[in-house]
Amino acid sequence: MNSGKDQPPPPPGFPGGTAVSRLRVYDWESADGLCGGSPHLHTVSSEAYVVTAGTGAVHTISMAGIQQHGLAAGSLVWFSPGTVHRLVNTDGLTLNVIMSNAGLPEAGDAVLTFPRRILQDPDLYAAHAALPRDAKESEVAAAARRRRDLALEGYAELHTSVLRDGTPALAEFHRAAARLVRPRVGHWKELWSANVQSQVKATEQALRELADGSAASLAGAAVASAEQRPGEGFGMCGRLTTWEDSRL
Repeated sequence: MNSGKDQPPPPPGFPGGTAVSRLRVYDWESADGLCGGSPHLHTVSSEAYVVTAGTGAVHTISMAGIQQHGLAAGSLVWFSPGTVHRLVNTDGLTLNVIMSNAGLPEAGDAVLTFPRRILQDPDLYAAHAALPRDAKESEVAAAARRRRDLALEGYAELHTSVLRDGTPALAEFHRAAARLVRPRVGHWKELWSANVQSQVKATEQALRELADGSAASLAGAAVASAEQRPGEGFGMCGRLTTWEDSRL
């Protein structure tokens, strides 16, 4: 109940222009005997994992080389754009995912490690990356698994190239990823301005006002909440639970 005479301020955006989701990592076994998700990278968004249950690992390829990071309840791992990452599930791995640049990952800021022949053809890439809409859950799951296996095929290529040639092989993949996402960047700028830049500007304004002894920025005090969407979706690395707020 609003006890004041004025209209309440609008609800705040999620802190820092970030987004949060819950992920149950796939337990599908792959050709190399490991269970888990589809290797990929993000071109402008950072990602963090807060592990809530189970065990596993995240395999990464970054400018630091090829690494493996163990995951268990309480683990916190994060990485910057350009880091290829593969989640491996050894026992019920479940985690909360925090993404920077809310809205951008959902708008396509992710490139799967498909084989070179597919990365070089934007139309072919799009056809293999998309999951069917309005299909039975079993059909979507099968398509997600095929996509995962194709990404692992390309990941094996990349892994071998990095072992042989070092980080220049990763840089080549970065260039291919940049070419694929370039047509989307204009839309991403609009989303970033609305979801992230606006919060940065609000903080900057508040700091100026506080430095002048003003509490004007606190007049926007407000509370927001969101409900979990029913069911789970199929993400790149596992089954996703999201919330009913586009800013998340």
